[in-house]
Order: sequence, then structure tokens, then C-alpha cells
Amino acid sequence: MLALIDNYDSFTYNLVQYLGELGADIRVFRNDQISLDELIALKPDHLVVSPGPGEPIKDGGVSPEAVKHFTGKIPVLGVCLGHQCLGAIYGGRVDRAA
Repeated sequence: MLALIDNYDSFTYNLVQYLGELGADIRVFRNDQISLDELIALKPDHLVVSPGPGEPIKDGGVSPEAVKHFTGKIPVLGVCLGHQCLGAIYGGRVDRAA
């Protein structure tokens, strides 16, 4: 099962559509409606962290914890805010463009 964390962005369901066309078994969870423990208990085999508004650590809900936990255990893909989350968790700095 591919777990997709929805960071409240309209593009999330474009990702669901595309991944579904590739045959993925997808479950979508809002970033503030599932805990890390609940996500771990589902035993996903892939994790996708969606786009969303705001800053990755402050506004990503469970996303930063999930990225930190699952990276190196299963494939993890971050798109937009999800990608920023990956960078921020592993020492990158995310700033607004001038």
C-alpha cells in the first residue's frame, strides 16, 4: 500500500490519479488526521508527501515525522512542500524566494 500524506493541496488528487494509473494501491491521509504510530501500523510500502501551503516543519503536520521515520526503510517521494520537508528534515534550509 502506498500512503499519501495530503498537506491540504488541490494537486494531491492529481498525484492519486497518476499513481493509480500505474497500478498503485493508494490510501490518502490528511496531515493532521493520522498520527505517526497509526501510519506505521499500516505498514505502507511507499510514502508520498504531497504539496501544500506554508512551511514544511510548521505546517506539514505528520509529514516531517513520517519522512524521518520511513526514509531508508521504504521509498519516499516528496512533491513541493513534501520535497521541502525532505530537505528540512535532513539539514537543508527552506527560505522564501526574494
